[in-house]
Amino acid sequence: MAKSPTSSVQTIFRRLSLFTKSGSERKEYKQSRKHSLSISKEEEITAEIPLRPCSVLEIRDYIQKDRLKEAYVNLQAMRLELQRERKPQEEGASPVNLVNKEKDINILFETLRNKISDIVRSSFQPSFNKELLEYAAHIIKEEKEKQVEPGAMPGWRESWRDAVQDGVRDTLKNLTLDTHKQNDCSFEVHLELLGKAVVDDLERVETELLSLYPKNFNVLETYVTCYHEAVEEHLKKLLENMTELKDYKVLLDFTIQRFPSLFRAHSDQEDKAAPIIQEDLLNKIKSSYCQCQKDDFKSELENIIRCEKDVWKLKKTPDKTENGFLTSNIHTNICQLITSYVGNLKEIDEDLGKLFILVCLEELNPFLARFEEVFSQSTCFLLTSDLLDICLWIQYHITYINSFNSLKEHVQCYKESCSAQVETLNKQVDQLNQRLSQTLIKHFQTDVKPLMDEMMTKKWLKTDEDFNEVVSRIYNISGLCKTMRAPAAQVFANDIHYYVAREYISKLMKKKYKCKKSKNEEAAIKIREQWNELKKLFQEMGSSLDWLYPLGEYLSDIIKMENYKNIKELLTPLVNDYPDISKKHLLAVLYFRGSVFGGLNFRNESVLNPFTVLKRDVGDPHLGRVFFSDIE
Repeated sequence: MAKSPTSSVQTIFRRLSLFTKSGSERKEYKQSRKHSLSISKEEEITAEIPLRPCSVLEIRDYIQKDRLKEAYVNLQAMRLELQRERKPQEEGASPVNLVNKEKDINILFETLRNKISDIVRSSFQPSFNKELLEYAAHIIKEEKEKQVEPGAMPGWRESWRDAVQDGVRDTLKNLTLDTHKQNDCSFEVHLELLGKAVVDDLERVETELLSLYPKNFNVLETYVTCYHEAVEEHLKKLLENMTELKDYKVLLDFTIQRFPSLFRAHSDQEDKAAPIIQEDLLNKIKSSYCQCQKDDFKSELENIIRCEKDVWKLKKTPDKTENGFLTSNIHTNICQLITSYVGNLKEIDEDLGKLFILVCLEELNPFLARFEEVFSQSTCFLLTSDLLDICLWIQYHITYINSFNSLKEHVQCYKESCSAQVETLNKQVDQLNQRLSQTLIKHFQTDVKPLMDEMMTKKWLKTDEDFNEVVSRIYNISGLCKTMRAPAAQVFANDIHYYVAREYISKLMKKKYKCKKSKNEEAAIKIREQWNELKKLFQEMGSSLDWLYPLGEYLSDIIKMENYKNIKELLTPLVNDYPDISKKHLLAVLYFRGSVFGGLNFRNESVLNPFTVLKRDVGDPHLGRVFFSDIE
């Protein structure tokens, strides 16, 4: 069975960890072995300098044919010969010849140095010549020591370092992404090969190359540094061409988790936990990953909206919880997305995981606005259909009120690390739910207003038809309200209760009807009965506006009071419980009672004067509950 790319990656880095454990022991062994062989090698590679050098052409031929020993000793002979000829006592030396000879020497040394660079650069090839590399290192060492002498060429160690860097780059250039289009795991495989190349090459440096160099070259450290720089350059190029989220994740994981371990095994740093990747590059990778992750999150949120649109289009009935509350998967899907994104990131970098929580929370704000817009446009067709579709339209609103409240509850776990973002999202959810709730309330108001307009009329006194229709509408909305979770259900029930109570009482203020003869007692009884029926409905619905319940009885008592003068005895509880009732409102009740025609006369004053005193004693009516102030 073929190994998966993931298992191959794990194998390589398991190998690296084993290599790390024995690194210090190998290093001590290499250093001791190198020290014991250094003297004999110096004697072996140091050749006798001839008295007279070969010709320039012969030396150049030696260099081209990799005969470095012959080339170098003859170059040294040429240099010594030039030094002798420059002495004042040397007779027959031509200044022109000296200049030409110096030029030839410089050109030959430059050619030699280029050849040595080629040898160093190709030292990772299977066919490289160890003796050739060893002698090249000897030449570099010798020329480094002679840099202080007149006419010596500087920069040998720098040239060697550049050759090492070029060789490392050549190795990484052989790693390609040719299989990217055919294999979804090709990027992970590519980084696997990259890590393998680094591990193998650094192992080879320790086992094969280290002993070929003089001790003071710091060979391993140089190769570690060059690989570090080359891999960073390689990662930058990869980053420029990346588009897939999975590739960003693999790159980020490689950069933070795997990349440092490639070099710490060979590093002499005391702080093994210090970051290896340059901060600018690491931040760029993190930023690119977060942006790609953010784009993916936005795309997933759009997918959620599309899925919900299918639900509305197909008129699917919302699901219910075990407690009977309407619900959808929208909040669950969003929470799972955030959890999975953040979980994946925290495995790589905990701080980055916390940062992306903030990104997700901020991205939910425009999502809520987008959802509301699409929801409103996509479900309005249900209102033009039959009663079942209208009920479904109401159920959808309740469903999302519940779902977004659940979403708000879930994100509270991020409050400690993202308090400002959580607070902002809470406000956005509350405002959205309020608008969804108000949409339902406005629909209810539109539905019952024509029926409420018939209250306190001659028709109302004769028949209960319109009131019974109102009761039916309240009963239906009450049943749906039971599928709404707290605290939204409480607020919704209160709003419906307040609206019905206000509309019912406001019809008394319209002066559409005035009781005659004994009709005031009949009207008072009806008001009491209907108010009590409404009271029972709203108690079952869960309204907490119990302060509204006495109002029907107070007004009913005033309307049925036979002795007009005794009305003033009924004003105290009315004014105390509803301090915003005005003289205009009281006159409207008296008008409905049918005992006066409204104006300021003696009979009215017998009621209004005590009322004025009570109002004065109560104080500012706007400091208490507001009810009559909402009635024109």
